[in-house]
Amino acid sequence: MDGKSYRLSDAERDKVIEDLREHLVQGRLTLEEFSDRVDVALRARLGSDLEPVRHELPDASLQAAPSMRGRTRFTIALIAHVVRRGRLRLGKRSTAISVLSDIDLDLREASVDGLQSTVTVLALVGNVDVYVPEGIDVDVGGVTIFGHRRDWGRDVSTPGAARIRIRVLGLLATVDVWRVPSGAPVDLGTVIAQIRSSHRPASAETAGDRALPPPTC
Repeated sequence: MDGKSYRLSDAERDKVIEDLREHLVQGRLTLEEFSDRVDVALRARLGSDLEPVRHELPDASLQAAPSMRGRTRFTIALIAHVVRRGRLRLGKRSTAISVLSDIDLDLREASVDGLQSTVTVLALVGNVDVYVPEGIDVDVGGVTIFGHRRDWGRDVSTPGAARIRIRVLGLLATVDVWRVPSGAPVDLGTVIAQIRSSHRPASAETAGDRALPPPTC
């Protein structure tokens, strides 16, 4: 019998996912790659099904090499349109500040130092769009005054997923969080159009624009 044709146990799948978590922390996988490989691991039935999961990855127990990339601590826009994307490195905390501006913060190719990162969004009269891959555990909260805070797409976080906490403080601003499916286009406008056409917001808050109760006599 082929040594890779054995049936996997739940414990073996859990071990593979734990290894993937370590590779994410060490910066070998992006959030999107981690999410995709965890999905494959959860659906694997035979040892051979795990080959794509382990592709190009060393033993997770190897000592991590020091990362040469600095952490992405601040994204700031003042009367501008700023796009941050690519292999960003998130620490435990980072901040996006938008004043009379638009920010696109694409985290699909980001890596994280730990298994949880908090992104604080401060928005004054503008728009901030945050893009995260499906399968990541995303917790969106905060306060908007005369604005909108919306969470779009499918909430399909997988067991053992990394967690991104997004905390919003907005005034006359709109903050949208987009859960992007695997294989989505690079163009952010196309991503938004596709998600809007197929999903209602997972959750939404409109502050300062709530319906008033009917008058009493």
